[in-house]
Amino acid sequence: MMSSNKVDNAVFDQLGDLGHQSVSFCYDEDTGLKAIIAVHDTTLGPALGGTRMMAYKTEGDALRDVLRLSRGMTYKAAITGLNLGGGKAVIIGDSRAHKTEALMRRYGRFIKNLNGLFITATDVGTNQKDMEYIRMETEYVTGVPAEIGGSGNPAPITAIGVYFGIRACAKELFGNDTLAGKSVAVQGVGQVGECLVRLLRKENVKVYVSDLNEDRLMQIAKKYKAEMVSNADIYDLDVDVYAPCALGSTINTATINKLKCAIIAGSANNQLANEEEHGKLLLEKDILYAPDYLINAGGLINCYSEIAGYSKERTVQLAENIYEVTRDILKKSKAENIPTHVAANQIVEKRIADIRKIKTND
Repeated sequence: MMSSNKVDNAVFDQLGDLGHQSVSFCYDEDTGLKAIIAVHDTTLGPALGGTRMMAYKTEGDALRDVLRLSRGMTYKAAITGLNLGGGKAVIIGDSRAHKTEALMRRYGRFIKNLNGLFITATDVGTNQKDMEYIRMETEYVTGVPAEIGGSGNPAPITAIGVYFGIRACAKELFGNDTLAGKSVAVQGVGQVGECLVRLLRKENVKVYVSDLNEDRLMQIAKKYKAEMVSNADIYDLDVDVYAPCALGSTINTATINKLKCAIIAGSANNQLANEEEHGKLLLEKDILYAPDYLINAGGLINCYSEIAGYSKERTVQLAENIYEVTRDILKKSKAENIPTHVAANQIVEKRIADIRKIKTND
């Protein structure tokens, strides 16, 4: 049996490995709330990240997830030039069975007690109504409905970022960022996937779509005149772009050996099953990979705009700027012969280090 000391050390070892500032464990017996709020880095500004509600198998799984995701938010904010740090939260429980107004409001009070260190938004298992409940207890929440002064649904802005990331990759490979006549396989046609399909079809792109929800798949294929394929077959398509817009880790040794695309660019988080191994393998196979945490940052930009009071036009401009940042990363990757995610990480880490020096000297 593992001693309590070893359990404690395992938790703190994880914090040290990923460089987290703090982790808060939130528990309330009356509402059944069990949540973890992880703040990774606030060098650039307050930590912003969504609240995910899932029925994790173990509390250890929940902790690992929130630590990994919060670190990703730091990198996402930094690479897009936002004055935000990275954080994330998870609520342990089935969102369909255990979520209540009281639970979400109690959770909001935990956020309030962090005094602005962490600002939350929607994620898997939470929605705009939940953010409304949280807003009743604290101001440190974004992504509330537009009708009550929020930024509304972030999916269209996220899709714009992915679309411009694809165009930047096309410019690098083909010398022209026009996508008309190109082919794109979109895996996952949820809200972001659908918005991306819409943008691509407007430019007369040949679009293939797949999704685990067959009814949704047929609906989107018919609506946008896209061609349906199964999830198993999507890796075998001879297309210009593979756009993963659903689950993470779809880029692994098995799928890389199947892929016939020139570009990988989509909205899914953590697309590389193993960053070091599979980033290097893509480089060796001359498949251009647009770092996911950059081109899917539109949702974060949308939330940041809500905090900063930006207009919709300015929000779209910030999302479109993902094109230029992607171009810079691709140039650095090519010049130094390093995987694109490594080039992106280096840019992020330099920006954070530079700003940390400025603040240290105050």
